[in-house]
Amino acid sequence: MKGYRFVTGAVVGALTSATMMVAVQAAEYPTKAIELIVPYAAGGGTDLVARAYADAVNRHLPQSVGVVNKTGGGGAVGLSEIMAARPDGYRIGMGTVEITTLPNLGVARFTADDFTPIARLNAEPSAITVNANAPWKTIEEFLAYAKENPGKVRIGNSGTGAIWHLAAEALATKSGLKFSHIPYDGANPAVTALLGNHIEAVSVSPAEVSSHVAAGTLRILAVMDDQRSKAFPDAPTLKEKGIDVTVATWRGIVVPKKTPANIVETLRTASKKAVEEQGFRDQLTKMNLSYAYLDGPEYKVAMEKDAEMFKVLMKQIGLSK
Repeated sequence: MKGYRFVTGAVVGALTSATMMVAVQAAEYPTKAIELIVPYAAGGGTDLVARAYADAVNRHLPQSVGVVNKTGGGGAVGLSEIMAARPDGYRIGMGTVEITTLPNLGVARFTADDFTPIARLNAEPSAITVNANAPWKTIEEFLAYAKENPGKVRIGNSGTGAIWHLAAEALATKSGLKFSHIPYDGANPAVTALLGNHIEAVSVSPAEVSSHVAAGTLRILAVMDDQRSKAFPDAPTLKEKGIDVTVATWRGIVVPKKTPANIVETLRTASKKAVEEQGFRDQLTKMNLSYAYLDGPEYKVAMEKDAEMFKVLMKQIGLSK
C-alpha cells in the first residue's frame, strides 16, 4: 500500500508541475510565433481577411502571427484542427459561419460551443441578385412572380448546405415560397450562370456581384441584413419589406474552448487594436469586403444565434435530423 501511495503521490506531483508550467506559460504569453489556421485555400476571401489581420496584429503582439491553410471538407478539416488544438494560444484560427452549419450536416464533430470567439472581423450578407434584363425591378415583383410560379424560379448558390443555399431556403421558408435551388461549385460559377440567363437569380453576397452591378449587367433587389449595404444603398433590406430574414457569412478569430482567460484577453486586446488600424480597413475595402468587428462576447452571442437558426432551418428543409 505504501508503494501505491508513493506512485500516486508522484503522479499527482507531476500533474501539479505540468499545471503550474502551463499557468506560467500562459502568464508570459506569447513567447513564440503563433499559427493562424485558415480552413480554406489561399487566395479566397477568408484567406485574404486572415492575411490582412495577421499583417495588422503583428504590430500589436511581441511574437509574429503566420497564416497556415488547412483545406478540406468545406472547412471541416481546418475548423476541426482549430477545435482540437492545444489551448495554449499558439494555434488560433479563422472561424467562419460554417462553425454553425457543418454540425447539422453530420460532417463535423465540433459545435459552436467548442470555440471561444476572440473577434469578428468581417461579415457579408446574402443578396438576391438578378440579371439586369430580367423583368423584375423590385424584390416585391420578384417574390410575386415566385409565388405565382412555384418552383419555376431557379436560384443559384455555392453548393447544397452552403451558406448561400441556406440563405435562399430561409427566404423561401419565411415567405412561404418554393424556389428551385441550383448548386454550383462556388459563388463565381453561379454568377456566371446568371449572366448567361441559365438561372433567374443568385443569393450570394453583394461583394461577389459588385463588379457586374457596377457594369450594369446585374441588379441587386434586396439584401438579407439589418441595414442597407453602404456599397449599394439603393438595395433595400428584406426587413424593410416585412420579411424578417438576415443571413450572412462571417469571418473572425477563434481559439479552442479551454484556452486560459488571460490568453483570450491578450488576443482580444491585440485584435481590437489591429482592426482599428485604417490599413486593415483599407485592405477589406480593396477586396470589396465589409468591416464588421465584434468583440469576443458579442461575437459569441452572434455565433450562438446563427447556430440556433441554422439548426432549426436545416431540420425544416431536410438537411439534418
